[in-house]
Amino acid sequence: MSIRVARTDDEILACFPVMKQLRPRYEAQDFMASVRRQEPEGYRLAMLSDDGEVVAVAGYRIAHNLAWGKFLYVDDLVTDASRRSAGHGRRLMNWLTEIAEREGCDELHLDSGVKRFGAHRLYLRYGMDITSHHFRLTLHGESRDQRP
Repeated sequence: MSIRVARTDDEILACFPVMKQLRPRYEAQDFMASVRRQEPEGYRLAMLSDDGEVVAVAGYRIAHNLAWGKFLYVDDLVTDASRRSAGHGRRLMNWLTEIAEREGCDELHLDSGVKRFGAHRLYLRYGMDITSHHFRLTLHGESRDQRP
């Protein structure tokens, strides 16, 4: 098993079938363009491979803000549905934690969808705390008309 940052187009596209399970709205070309658009902002895509097959991926970035100081933020973390409960998520979390520590981050953060109970169990077993609610305002569409 190995974990590395996907750098080439072929490596990024190899991550797509797994990432699509978390982000189903994307097609391969849109996914590639989105990854490339985010890279100048610090986004990196980590791939965990087992015998040459990508089985888990994590999108992350390192940033600073007043609330958290220097932090590593996990944008995306998913294991292929057929390979879950085999420790891949924990391996990626360990790798991400090592990156954060090596880069001098004060904290590691992520948001998780409210119905992703399996992921929540992983994060809680990993020692993470639930520290806030995340709110979203959709700027286009129906919810815009529902504002007071």
